[in-house]
Amino acid sequence: MNSDTESLQNQLLAWLLAEDASTEEDFLVESEENNGAKTTKANTASTSGASESELMPYPFQLGEIPAVQKRFQAVLKRRLQNQIQDNPPLFPWESQVIDYPDYVDSPSIAWVPAWGWAAQQSKLSLPIPMPEKIFQQLLAKCQELLTFPVPLGAKLVGAVESLFPNEPQTLNDLAGMVLRSPYRSADTLEKSTTLEGSFSDLQPRQQMALSLLAAKQLLENLTVTIDAAQDVVEKQWLTDVGNVTLRIKYDLVGGKLLVEAQLPQQGSLKLRKDDLQVEAESSVSGSISLELNSVQQGATYTLAVELQEMDTQPLTFAIVPTNSSELS
Repeated sequence: MNSDTESLQNQLLAWLLAEDASTEEDFLVESEENNGAKTTKANTASTSGASESELMPYPFQLGEIPAVQKRFQAVLKRRLQNQIQDNPPLFPWESQVIDYPDYVDSPSIAWVPAWGWAAQQSKLSLPIPMPEKIFQQLLAKCQELLTFPVPLGAKLVGAVESLFPNEPQTLNDLAGMVLRSPYRSADTLEKSTTLEGSFSDLQPRQQMALSLLAAKQLLENLTVTIDAAQDVVEKQWLTDVGNVTLRIKYDLVGGKLLVEAQLPQQGSLKLRKDDLQVEAESSVSGSISLELNSVQQGATYTLAVELQEMDTQPLTFAIVPTNSSELS
């Protein structure tokens, strides 16, 4: 028991136990004889002036190792409990500790499911429906990438890569196929598959292709390219509470972008680019409109549509005014 290795191990264990000395009056107490060995009592209050060698307890015997492990585990557990009590963990959406009520004060409150925008999936041309949570994630990612100045293929991969994080090359290959395929074609999926059942029944490659196909339609649904020669461009989006209908016009002479929305309930519109912004709000369902001046051709403007009674984030569209007559 006097070898250098055993001595080093004993010193290490003693040091680990001594780490708790600042929080306890005694870090070691006399114990009953354990396999013929005893530990020595060391009081931190009485040894404050002692040398380092005097503070070191006697080397532990082999039979004492389980007791030391239990001791260390208890010290570690107590420290973790103290840290959690002093700094309780937060939910991802919290920035500080919040006390939530155990019940809802008003039972008449009607809770509307979040992500009411996801009802639009029923309007897409997909071989089979996607799971709602996956579609919600896809829709959120598409809105993040909506105004990025990158090609559509790069946006498709960016929207889907979080669902398939280890398949970058396959996603790039399939994205090229999806860009060349019409909506109602299943060329991007294996032709031998009947596509009956659910999303989880598909092979990983088929799930990727279906996700890319959905992302393509979402990005195109959320992008409005309005030419000065056009009268009005109309877009519709289905929600859990009804249709949102947008009518958009670009007035080249006046340099204005005009937006009219038909909302299924009270809500608001916010049209902006950088520091240029206009807002409109309605306290009832029906028509709401706004216009933005000093509009630049080829620039991308964002239109945020919010429904007040639907517990969800606003839906964002990208509007790009153009003038095709200058190209002819």
